[in-house]
Amino acid sequence: MKRVGLLLFAAVPVVAAAGVYVLSPADSPEAPAKPPASSAQLSREEAKDRAEQERAEDDKVIAGLPPGLADPAKKELAQRIVSSAETSTLDWRSTYGYIEDLGDGQGYTAGIVGFCTGTHDLLALVERYTEEHPGNGLARYLPALRAVDGTDSHEGLDPGFPAAWRAEAEVPAFREAQEEERDRVYFEPAVRLAKLDGLGTLGQFVYYDALVFHGPDTDPDGFYGLRERAMKRAGTPARGGDEKAYLDAFLDVRRAAMKARGPNTDTTRVDTAQRRWLDQGNLELRTPLEWAVYGEAYRVP
Repeated sequence: MKRVGLLLFAAVPVVAAAGVYVLSPADSPEAPAKPPASSAQLSREEAKDRAEQERAEDDKVIAGLPPGLADPAKKELAQRIVSSAETSTLDWRSTYGYIEDLGDGQGYTAGIVGFCTGTHDLLALVERYTEEHPGNGLARYLPALRAVDGTDSHEGLDPGFPAAWRAEAEVPAFREAQEEERDRVYFEPAVRLAKLDGLGTLGQFVYYDALVFHGPDTDPDGFYGLRERAMKRAGTPARGGDEKAYLDAFLDVRRAAMKARGPNTDTTRVDTAQRRWLDQGNLELRTPLEWAVYGEAYRVP
């Protein structure tokens, strides 16, 4: 259920293009003289070096923090909660083969976090999977997936793509590929950024669920845009703000963005789940947990 739009972020932050000047292997007196690097090249290299240095510093900060949502038990809990909203079940491992068109303008929604044919992430998943498993049952649909990317069209996908998805979902390698793509694009970036923002386990989940639903876009209604808007209302704990106040602001901004899609958009994954836990002061997402999504009640003991 991501937003329509190209995925702009993955497991690493955006950095300037790395226009690195590479020397010839024959770097000898006989080799032709190399022109000096331009100021533009140097600035790009400097920006890349600075970004890498900042990332290394961030890694040190994160290494000294509690695992939070990355703890295996908490990560399993997170998948169950997201699955309750995405596919109305706590058994997220039963959803590798899930696929349907929800009529939300994003084409087919499929798999464990609702990869969509209209929002690039399903295409990216199949492309990466095909690089490692070129003979898979979805590879023949790649031209059609590229053609419909960014639309809700089924052209070239019907009638066989849903059956091919369900069949491939029986293959352990494809199940593993779904989990890897989920972690690369959604889980790991969300948890990393939440930790750098000073958020506890609940806040890390709030970021993760928002990234899954809104997609890793930088426009105002994409995840990174929502974060920027929330930070204008309240400071993150890393910037001296109050954690609950900041998460309140983030959920307010997120709920408004969901409602902007249409007045009938269901916001219960915020209202009767995350907001409930925040109001209870459960910043570490401790169990037992109770929540409701789309009118269905869930409980994790």
